[in-house]
Amino acid sequence: MAANRIVMLVDMESFYAGVEKAGNPALRKVPLAVVGDPEVPSSAVLAACPIAKRYNIRTGERLDAALAKCPSLTAVRPRMLAYIEVSAQIAGILEAYTDLVEPYSIDEMFADVTGSLHLYGGDPQELARLIQSRIAIETGVRARFGIGGNKVRAKLACDLVAKRTGEGIFFLHKQEDWEQRIWSEPVRRMWGVGGRMEKHLHGLRILTIGDLARTPPDKLQSRWGVNGEVLWRIANGQDDSPVSPWTAREQKEIGTTITLPRAYRLQSEIETVLLELCTEIGRRARRMRRMGEVVSVGAGGEGGRRASRGFRLRAALPDPSDMTSELFETARRLFREGWDGWPVKRLSLSLSRLGSSEVYQPSLFEDRERQRAIDRAMDEIKDRFGETAIARGRSFMDESRAKDRADKIGGHYK
Repeated sequence: MAANRIVMLVDMESFYAGVEKAGNPALRKVPLAVVGDPEVPSSAVLAACPIAKRYNIRTGERLDAALAKCPSLTAVRPRMLAYIEVSAQIAGILEAYTDLVEPYSIDEMFADVTGSLHLYGGDPQELARLIQSRIAIETGVRARFGIGGNKVRAKLACDLVAKRTGEGIFFLHKQEDWEQRIWSEPVRRMWGVGGRMEKHLHGLRILTIGDLARTPPDKLQSRWGVNGEVLWRIANGQDDSPVSPWTAREQKEIGTTITLPRAYRLQSEIETVLLELCTEIGRRARRMRRMGEVVSVGAGGEGGRRASRGFRLRAALPDPSDMTSELFETARRLFREGWDGWPVKRLSLSLSRLGSSEVYQPSLFEDRERQRAIDRAMDEIKDRFGETAIARGRSFMDESRAKDRADKIGGHYK
């Protein structure tokens, strides 16, 4: 670890709820939750404001359960475009202090201020206070700051310490602070440890992050390979990866998932939605000027006890492609291989092993250029007149989800 690096992890508190409160002063003093669909009792809570969290309302729980805890809870529909715009605005604020800003998620960003810190007095905490104040004034959202010598230390400083302090800022700059403040935490709270891994670690009597840090790395490697070493390095605060503004653009896969409004039982209606997913993935690939070599298709049954039905299959395309028709041909074949007639509630599609679409091998025996021209023409119409300005005939069937998805971003209303 480079001892002189100063990296910040900037996390927006209850981001979706914070944006909603900033845009509507009447909501600022009430318990508020952003919910997938406030009219549906089983809809999930996407974000809860700090007031709502006092009632033990948590992200992911059902709306009806949240209302049972807090009958006065105000539930609002998400506005994804607004959240994306505010996230971009916050990134712009950070970029005023350093050109090394790496988005980690819509509400978290890394910033390496090593090269510019001296311009602002040299104190990382004072710079964090300056940026925190500016974000609050310009967006109305409260930011928390974890500060450390690399991305891992900054992330855990934020998650495990800064979020618990009134100021929302913590600088983890001494090894003794790491051992006292981080190693004592339960291993489940460490970045990279999920519920299943927690059970495995408990089976080895590894209960805290400190226990994990003191475990011989070869023991972890023999159990989990490279991932075992990664866990050991995180527990010890070791991370050599740079903060790179290009990281978010170096996509290795383009994917999408849809939960259907009901269980689809007919092959024709399922394949209508599959075609629409191929249309979406193809368009995104063309916009990025990328082609993919591998198509993956997944399908799942209904929830609860029937959730065990499902599959995920993948296959290489004959040639790298971004063309809707070619993606659909392979996706449909994979679906028919994996499906045996059970009701489908979820579908997923991805295109991976991406490469540039600027250079490719034309086919001597197929009119691919004609199909590429059709796809580009449809993209141009959608760009100019909206997602629903032109569509394939199957998208006018009752089972189609094209119009519903056009009104949403990431499965939520714009």
